[in-house]
Amino acid sequence: MVQKPGDALEIRSEGDIVNVRKTIREATTAMGFGLTDITRIVTAASELARNIFHYAGTGTAYWFILEENGQRGIELIFEDHGPGIPDVEKAMEPGYSTGGGLGLGLTGSKKLMDELEIRSEIGKGTVVIVKKWLKK
Repeated sequence: MVQKPGDALEIRSEGDIVNVRKTIREATTAMGFGLTDITRIVTAASELARNIFHYAGTGTAYWFILEENGQRGIELIFEDHGPGIPDVEKAMEPGYSTGGGLGLGLTGSKKLMDELEIRSEIGKGTVVIVKKWLKK
């Protein structure tokens, strides 16, 4: 798999979430994603960036253009050094929330993207990786 790096996007404020949305919209548009997939990707990016801001306070989003077996896509990585997720399986249940929200951030992102992976350690932080592939 070939990864072409995009930008590292710091998440420290509500305004940074807007910047993540804008940057990912521009990247996916330039890559040739259709409007529906752009909306899905941007929505997932927004939810995951908001999770960082809400639960960890600060973190970083990274994006990469992927090329694998003649197929192109985008990979988004959201990383924080917050409290971690005590029970990832439970966190992936629709409606589960520890912060009083609707509990749709992680599960919604999984539905919007083609792939989702979560790595989390209590007291060390969380990494969420999502991918969306261009349809041929």
